[in-house]
Amino acid sequence: MIDQLLISGLFLWLLGSLIFSDWPPSKIFLGTMLAAYFLGLVETSQVLEKASNSGLITLILLLLVSIGLEKLSWLNSLSGRLISPSYTLSLLRLGGVTAVFSAFVNNTAVVATLATAVRASRHHPASRLLMPLSYAAILGGTMTLIGTSTNLIVSSFLEDATGAGLAFFDFFPIGVAAVAVGLLVMLLSARLLPRASAEQLQVAEYVIEAEVGPGSSLIGRSIADNRLRDLDALFLVEIVRGEHLISPVAPTEFIEAGDKLIFSGDITQVNALDAFDGLSLFAVEEGLLRENMMEVIVMPNAAIEGKTIKESGFRSLFDAAVVGMRRGGKRLSGKLGNITIQAGDNLMLATGPDFNERKNLDKNFVVVDDAVAGSNTTPLQNWSVSLLLAAVVLLAALEILPLIKGLALLLICMLGLRLVRGSELRRRFPFEIWLIIASALTLSQALTNTGLVATVALALQDQLVAVGPWMALLGIYLATLLLTELMTNNAAAALSFPVAFGLAETLGVSAMPFVMAVAYGASASFLTPYGYTTNLMVQNLGGYAMRDYFRSGLPVSIAYSAVVLWLLPRVFPF
Repeated sequence: MIDQLLISGLFLWLLGSLIFSDWPPSKIFLGTMLAAYFLGLVETSQVLEKASNSGLITLILLLLVSIGLEKLSWLNSLSGRLISPSYTLSLLRLGGVTAVFSAFVNNTAVVATLATAVRASRHHPASRLLMPLSYAAILGGTMTLIGTSTNLIVSSFLEDATGAGLAFFDFFPIGVAAVAVGLLVMLLSARLLPRASAEQLQVAEYVIEAEVGPGSSLIGRSIADNRLRDLDALFLVEIVRGEHLISPVAPTEFIEAGDKLIFSGDITQVNALDAFDGLSLFAVEEGLLRENMMEVIVMPNAAIEGKTIKESGFRSLFDAAVVGMRRGGKRLSGKLGNITIQAGDNLMLATGPDFNERKNLDKNFVVVDDAVAGSNTTPLQNWSVSLLLAAVVLLAALEILPLIKGLALLLICMLGLRLVRGSELRRRFPFEIWLIIASALTLSQALTNTGLVATVALALQDQLVAVGPWMALLGIYLATLLLTELMTNNAAAALSFPVAFGLAETLGVSAMPFVMAVAYGASASFLTPYGYTTNLMVQNLGGYAMRDYFRSGLPVSIAYSAVVLWLLPRVFPF
């Protein structure tokens, strides 16, 4: 009884921390697991067994293979042909290609590549296509076992519970229906998307800081005399003078030595500031020039989130300096180095020679600049890896070669073809995901060890039999959907699976519809920018507000849920 109270308290703490705290999910899961271990709720052998779960190792291999797959040039070569003068055709092409690639490749890489093409097109405002792009990536990930890490996490749990995981195309019948209906609904509800003009969105309203040096010829002259109002794509919005902020800036305002001039405008036109004597960019002050610039988005739970650029030690952490900063739809104010960084912020970086070798990049940023994200692969690399991937998928689907072996072989071939490097795999090893899943599997074992699952099942048995399996399935799906909007999709799946599997056992029905309800529910993140990384990626790029996600995502969420709930008991009978 005491053990059951302890594990109940740990799970309540876990749930509350994931929803209400800003701590990284990996630390929350690890801390809870260690508490269960030291309280004697799980054995050492069980902890080690969960950490080496074959489904978990398969997921790790897939994420490492995705590093090479995202470098292949197929998507880049297609991206320029997807946008046409017809909005309907553009949305269907973009959504269809995104969904297909997201079924096999890391969807953040797919969205980053295609977002560049969307922003470069003048046929349609980026705000009309970027959110559908993110939704199509989410929908596409539901079609295969490797389409999203969530599917593999659920498969890991199922394998741990039954000895057999999910097959490669178990997700396809429902996933492809969800993609088709989702694209149709996005097309019909396109009027709900913001209608900013294409011209407005071509200008990325970054905040750019330049300092007036002591010997500058600008000193002692007015803004008008220095022609600082005559820049085509940059606008002087503020002057920071000591502790004082001057805004708006009058044309008659005189420049003083040490003034920080805060410009807003198109980051690509920053070279225009070179024409002014004694004016140096923040990045130059940090010791880097801007010949090698790249655009990135700050990830949730990044090490720099909640800190200013100065406080984070940005230069030493990343061998890069911030040239400009943008936050979708919100005007930033003050010195660039003193602005607190938030998840979803767009940063334009001037990078040093060691930037790409830093091990912390993928934990902090998603690269969205095409010139940087693009990779020049050879035809041999493209064809060899693509054919090998097709062979691995086919052999896994026919149950001839286990997926774990196929992915290991594919990764070795990528190393042999020099598509990926060992240092790159070490840098991008998904340590946090490994911690979350291993910890969640261990906690699930603790639930079984203490008998809590059996006790709860016995207490609910009469009520569950009365409502029937379909209502129980609906409850599991909606609970998982709610959790994925409140926390990460992986955490939502890890929390929901033990409950779903226990319900199925209590009802005496097949666990498959309940297991798949967890997988599809955890992927149903359409209502907020924070539930899924691709939603956060497009927030600033499209200038979306929180209400835009709810307004545009609600029809997609309802249609997706209706398709999933209608098909689940038909494809996977009770």
